[in-house]
Amino acid sequence: MDDPPNSKSYEQSSSFVQLQTATEQYFSDGNVKPLQRAVTGFIFNQMSAKAGIKKHGRRAVEVLYNEFLQLNNKDVFEALNASSLSKEEKQGALRAINLVKEKRDGSLKGRTVADGRKQRDLYDKADTTSPTVSVDALLLTLIVDAYEGRDVAICDIAGAYLNALMDEFVVMKLEGDMVDIFCEMDPSFRKFVVMEGGKQVLYLRLHKALYGCVKAALLWYDLYSTTLVHMGYKINAYDPCVANKIIEGTQSTIVWYVDDNKISHQSYDVNTETIRAIESHFGAMTITRGDEHEFLGMKLRFDRKQRTVRVSMKSYIEEAICSFEETGEKVSHSVRTPAAKNLFTRYDDEVELNEKTAAIFHSVTAKLLYVATRARADVLLPVAFLCTRVRDSTDADWRKLKRVLGFLYGTIDDELVLGAKNLHQLFTWVDAAYAVHDDFKSHTGGTMSMGIGTFCNKSSKQKLNTKSSTEAEVVGASDYLTFTIWMRNFLRCQGIELDENIFYQDNQSAMRIEKNGIKSVGQKSKHIHCRYFFVKDRIENDKIKIEYCPTSVMIADFFTKPLQGNLFHRLRAVILGHAPIDSLTAPTHV
Repeated sequence: MDDPPNSKSYEQSSSFVQLQTATEQYFSDGNVKPLQRAVTGFIFNQMSAKAGIKKHGRRAVEVLYNEFLQLNNKDVFEALNASSLSKEEKQGALRAINLVKEKRDGSLKGRTVADGRKQRDLYDKADTTSPTVSVDALLLTLIVDAYEGRDVAICDIAGAYLNALMDEFVVMKLEGDMVDIFCEMDPSFRKFVVMEGGKQVLYLRLHKALYGCVKAALLWYDLYSTTLVHMGYKINAYDPCVANKIIEGTQSTIVWYVDDNKISHQSYDVNTETIRAIESHFGAMTITRGDEHEFLGMKLRFDRKQRTVRVSMKSYIEEAICSFEETGEKVSHSVRTPAAKNLFTRYDDEVELNEKTAAIFHSVTAKLLYVATRARADVLLPVAFLCTRVRDSTDADWRKLKRVLGFLYGTIDDELVLGAKNLHQLFTWVDAAYAVHDDFKSHTGGTMSMGIGTFCNKSSKQKLNTKSSTEAEVVGASDYLTFTIWMRNFLRCQGIELDENIFYQDNQSAMRIEKNGIKSVGQKSKHIHCRYFFVKDRIENDKIKIEYCPTSVMIADFFTKPLQGNLFHRLRAVILGHAPIDSLTAPTHV
């Protein structure tokens, strides 16, 4: 399992980073390359400035001109005399990457970023990494918003990074034809242009945190979080991108992911004043109000009567299907389940995918991971398995991916429904499938609910081999329990104390070990390392109650093995919130 998201989001976990690495692409002059960013799931149809001008002519030149003008008006840089720079400073100058983005409505947008690769070896990763809100924290705040009937506003801070000042001397250089467009925007820069290697070069000192600089995201985070603190907000100790303040007797909550904000309070007017306060620091924002929003690629629809929020990601599913079909193979038939019984099975005659198809496999799996961890947990198990196959995918993996897409094709309009019966009750289900992988490692699944729909859904291969199903269950419990503890702590920082915190399992032997520790270790389980008895310690100290849940209604079973038939659809309905948790015959507490 991944570490609990107290200091990093699930997107920064090892499985996600593995997918992210190969999707980070840079643009070479003259080539059109779509940039697919696995971290956010957004797909930008961008191309190099040269390719954009070749394709769109003067329109592309105009949007690049406007981008330069906007940056200049924000005092992002100042021109430097090349003669004032040392050889080392010139060699270390970041190359300006100029892009043209084609929007879905047919319009164009210019964008200038710094190629920060030269900076990567200059800093420790801890000095450049910026936190982003975890998926679990985001979904939980949505549940609270819906339960309390809060007014919700979604706000986007334009050019967020450019509000942050650089904290050191950073040089960027503009080259070639872009220099002419830049000097057309402001002729005063022409006197600083020099010729190097037969092409024009303009050296600029960056005063603002231009996108692409390795410290830009962290500089912005520090500025924004400090601003919120000065406004009276307190940062949640268990998610650094969630902040709260009591206004007019009730809580105001701000959740942010870089420059995108979700602001909630029971009063419409209080939200309005909060928005104005933020705009006084960072300028006018793009704002949506009401019960329907789009946030981080998720379409949100609040149902005030039912006190629920509906989450859908249809467009991302469509994009994943389109990417898959680039090979000429169509997804046109729906299937009843996203995975067959042989999901974990490997065969000797499997054929490795060619380079192009393997890249598409990798990219589509990354998109599906983004969707599965947010709105479509019903495909999380097969997607989690496919994540383990991106480095050496085969034709069998390709067929398994196509089946997942076929299931999504037939259920593309389905939404996740989240809500709470009681904000002071948290229920956790954990299960493990013993030795199901080809290296005989087991698979852990876990999920939580407050009564309607599930969140914090995890499905992952265990990192060590176990010698029995009981040991696999104990390992799974110890892995997932960290999320239950984090959730309780996060809720406490949100001002919500749990009255009940129930942890359900379906293995009585594992439960005895977790409850009794060494007293319940027999000859067949003596080898289990004492570190797993941390479960017993946390159960006692954190007042978590372990209870038995029959396998027939063990929701976490959905995330450990490819269920079929009625059981799959019955548990799926509960996971997506289409049926309440208490529609199952057990457990009786919910």
